[in-house]
Amino acid sequence: MRDKHKAALDEIIARVNQLFIGELTEGDKLLYVNNAIKGKLLECETLIEQAVNNTKEQFGNSPDLDARILDAVMDALSAFTSMSRQALESERIRAEIKSILLGPGRLYELLRQQRSPSVSDA
Repeated sequence: MRDKHKAALDEIIARVNQLFIGELTEGDKLLYVNNAIKGKLLECETLIEQAVNNTKEQFGNSPDLDARILDAVMDALSAFTSMSRQALESERIRAEIKSILLGPGRLYELLRQQRSPSVSDA
């Protein structure tokens, strides 16, 4: 199951890399498509109903899907812009983000895991 999940993420990354240009990391692109956009679409009752009651091809041809993707893009822009603006304007919010990243976000531990085991901590 883990290999299937990794293969799906690898395919998403490869395909999204072909879509966007500019100073964007693979992580930026993956977060945008696989989390922000897909997350919004997964909340849509209309799309849930259509997925349950149609073939994948029929679902893919739905004008509702196209409209909801556009809505999700606009919602993501609004949400990320709002959160970024708030974080830029508030030292308290940045401090809390730092606390979350160092606590449950496990930033320190994950960064240490990025280092190859053959490299010393010198």
